[in-house]
This record gives sequence, structure tokens and C-alpha cells, in this order.
Amino acid sequence: DIYTGTPRFTLGIPEYADGLNFVAVAVGVFGIAEILRNLENEHERSVMIRKVSGLMPTRDDFRRMAAPIVRGTIIGSALGILPGGGAILAAFASYTVEKRVSKNPEEFGKGAIAGVAGPESANNAGAQTSFIPMLTLGIPANPVMALMIGAMIIQGIVPGPNVATEQPALFWGIIASMWIGNLMLIVLNLPLIGLWVKLLTIPYYVLFPIIMAFCSIGVYSVNTNVYDLYAVAFFGFLGYLLTKLRCEPAPLLLGFVLGPLLEENLRRAMILSRGDPSAFVTRPISAGLLLIALAVLVIVFLPAVKKKREEVFVEES
Repeated sequence: DIYTGTPRFTLGIPEYADGLNFVAVAVGVFGIAEILRNLENEHERSVMIRKVSGLMPTRDDFRRMAAPIVRGTIIGSALGILPGGGAILAAFASYTVEKRVSKNPEEFGKGAIAGVAGPESANNAGAQTSFIPMLTLGIPANPVMALMIGAMIIQGIVPGPNVATEQPALFWGIIASMWIGNLMLIVLNLPLIGLWVKLLTIPYYVLFPIIMAFCSIGVYSVNTNVYDLYAVAFFGFLGYLLTKLRCEPAPLLLGFVLGPLLEENLRRAMILSRGDPSAFVTRPISAGLLLIALAVLVIVFLPAVKKKREEVFVEES
């Protein structure tokens, strides 16, 4: 317990007194689970492109991709801030929008340049705006940002609003890396795309032990605690099970990030209110935020809204 120091849910293991290691949970849910999934579907890697050519876009390609890039950037910037899968949904939303506004929707699914430029722009824009809640509030907008938080914690950096003042070099370095990273992608990907394709031909039975070893070393190096490796194995199988059941594992990881923050501030609020829970509904700010959260939940679960939301992110047949 964060205030009384009483062990809770440790299963009698003292090493879990401080709670589960976030890095172990993240690596298990996403890293190990993905390895297990790929081992099951290894045959999907058998189709490889031997030769790639015609990489540079023509003038006509630039003309046709200009508007989709602008629309995709706007969609990605807006959805990337949303917690959960905002950045992922941005690509699907952009693809749906481009298909609906296109004069030739039948070309989509057959290499239409608008169907590539729009979603890729949305994906890149969403990846950058997802840093906003992480750097300002310490809240990950998606699983990638959750892993970023884990990496910062490994280095002893607490994500949140104090990063800009206490770690200005890190803060502005992240901002600069967004621009430098895009330039490096252009420089590296075009001439080296043949090499990346060849890497895909490496048998997976060779790759997965190497990946497993790096994952284990990274997790163990955080606290030098062997029980973290047990947690990785458990959450790896749990993540694989969620994938088999077609459940999104990202909310589970976000729960591990937001759960301690929620509990700490809930206990703090209860102490300030002398144990009176009515303070949450009598104070205007907290009551207003609770009403907004309740309204969002009600709206999301309305049948008409739920059906429309599913239609937006499902490609038309």
C-alpha cells in the first residue's frame, strides 16, 4: 500500500512488494506474445519479393498524393492524441476517407497511391502527436508510448509535465528527433530497401531466440530481479491468449500505467476530504469531469453510435 506500506497482492513473494515491473509487463504482452503469434503463423513469411524497383515517385504521383497527404496529416494529428489506439485508428480512418472521396474507389486495394499516401501520413502524424499526452501528462496515448515511458523509467526519468523544465535537453531533443528522424528515414530506406527485404528471408527459428534473449536481458537489467522474467513469461502467454480471443491487449498495458496514478490521487483526495467520497460530486471541477466521462461512456455504448463507429473503421467491400 502506498500510504500504509502493507503488502498487497504479492502472492507471498517479497520481490513483488513494489508491484509488477511495467517493462516486464510491456515486453511480455507485446514482445513475447508477438513471438508466439509469429511462430504459429510462420508460413505467412514464405512469400518474399526478390527484386524491388521503381521506388522514386513521378511528378504525376506527387500531384495525386498532395491532397491525401494533407488530409491524412490532419486526421492523424487529431486522432494521435487520443489514448488507446488513436494513432492506429488514424491510418484506417484516413484510408476510409480517401476511398470515399476518390473518383475511382475501385482502385483501392490494388495499389492506389492515395490509399498509401493518406494512411501513411496519418500514421506518421499520429505517431508524433501521441508524444503530447506523454510529455505533458505522463499518460501514454498508445502501446508504443507506453514502451517509451518504460525506457525513460529505466533511465531514471519520470515522464510528465516536469520533463520540459527538469530535462530540457531531453524534451527538445525529442522534438528535434521528429524532424531528423524523418530525414534519416528517407536517406536510409530508399537505398537500403533491398537489404531490409533480404532480412525478411532469415528463418524465424533463427530470429526468435535472438529476440527472446534481448527481451530477457533488457527486462532483467532494470531491477536485476529474476521474478521479472517470470512476469514476462506469464504476460507473454496472457498477451498471446488475448490475441487468440481477438481482444486488444493495449488497454491492459494502459491500465498498468494509469492504475497507480488513479489510486494514488484517489487516496490523496480521500485524505484531503477526510474520507468523504461526496467531495467528488460536490466539487464543480471533479463533478464536471465525472459527468463528461459518464456522457462519453453512454454515447460510446449507444447502439447507433457503436454501429456507426464500427462502419467508419471497416473498409467497404
